[in-house]
Amino acid sequence: MTHSLDHLTQSLLRQAAKAGADAADVLAVRGSSMTVDVRSGTLEQAERSEGTDIGLRVFIGQRVANVSSSDLRKESLQAMAERAVAMAREAPDDPFVGIAAPDQLSEIRDANDLELHDPAPEPAISELEDDARRLEAAALDVAGITQVSAATAGYGWQDIHLATTSGFSGGYRRSSRHRSCVAIAGSGTAMERDHDADQRIFQDDLRTPEEIGRTAAERATERMNPRKPKTGAYPVLFDERVSQSLIGHLLSAINGVAIARRSSWALDLMGAEVLPKSLTLTEDPHRRRVSGSRPFDAEGLETQARDIVRNGVLTGWTLDLATARKLGQTSTANAVRGTSGGPTPGVSNVVLSAGDQSRDELIAAMGTGLVVTSMIGSTINANTGDYSRGAAGFWVENGEIRYPVSGVTIAGNLRDMLRTAIPANDARPWLSRVVPSLLVEGLTLAGE
Repeated sequence: MTHSLDHLTQSLLRQAAKAGADAADVLAVRGSSMTVDVRSGTLEQAERSEGTDIGLRVFIGQRVANVSSSDLRKESLQAMAERAVAMAREAPDDPFVGIAAPDQLSEIRDANDLELHDPAPEPAISELEDDARRLEAAALDVAGITQVSAATAGYGWQDIHLATTSGFSGGYRRSSRHRSCVAIAGSGTAMERDHDADQRIFQDDLRTPEEIGRTAAERATERMNPRKPKTGAYPVLFDERVSQSLIGHLLSAINGVAIARRSSWALDLMGAEVLPKSLTLTEDPHRRRVSGSRPFDAEGLETQARDIVRNGVLTGWTLDLATARKLGQTSTANAVRGTSGGPTPGVSNVVLSAGDQSRDELIAAMGTGLVVTSMIGSTINANTGDYSRGAAGFWVENGEIRYPVSGVTIAGNLRDMLRTAIPANDARPWLSRVVPSLLVEGLTLAGE
């Protein structure tokens, strides 16, 4: 018998109270996913998975424990609750843990206004296989492509429900469909690869398999016969495909966990300029048809739009209830969690201000430098912000792309890099992280 997630979560809360929990919350996730891979014109793999997972967090005073299970039988839920309470009794005291109080809870209990689920019928496996075949065929049709290492199509949906003993019960459904292709040009030691992909909530919004396959192939052929640039200090343009990683480092540095542990290079930057004055970085969890949107966080607090950085100045940390208590602040409703663990702070949708120049105009203005289109490895010092990453892309001379580059290492410091970043206007608005290409001056490149 399949029970609603509301029924399951409420049943488990009752079991937790019966077992002796002072307070508890439950996250339940039910979902289904299908993935199809085609290789050399032949169906290589077709997978479908379905399941329900449920995670319980219980409190005995200031002691907490988490357990999770996919066994939804009544006797299993009872044993799960009893085990969680027994674990909590043995846990150390933590003065900062606790579920949200009733007056902190969101009045919004669904995501009907956010369009996170496509009501169209889910595709048949044969339809996904056709997607994958068309991806591969489009890539192979580009001169110079010797093989396609991955042509993948998939679809999935999730029902998410959160319930707490303080009175919250709410949930919503998400869906997504994706297409991706990895193309290889050349052969032997001279092979180069690149990719393209698209993932959308609404299936009709997806780019066609032909466009994705062709773009992946063209990117791969453009990377043929790469060189290494001369070692030195040059401007670097982080292409829109990778620029969000720079903003990601800033978001990690202002996460409440890092701040509470005092292990962040941004510790002294509250109220300070972290981006150029012309830039604002906004989190908006209520963007329609965007995968990162959510009406409430993993502790039942109502999510809100906020400027993380306003006119270049850092306005606050990213906090859940526990980190907010540790820092003597108020939660920013940024709790995220899975069924196997408790909440932690996490950002959903972010948008960085666009610039007034195109990517090509920024390249023309760089003179001599590097356009980065892919990155490998990472050495980021969390305490100092020192930055070092391997990269590949294209060398620019006299404002024009001259040849592909690989095997180069980029080094700098994130404080300086972010404060001087110049944005283009090429961000993709449907992504959860809308970040345009970013030009950063004076980075050290280690090449020949």
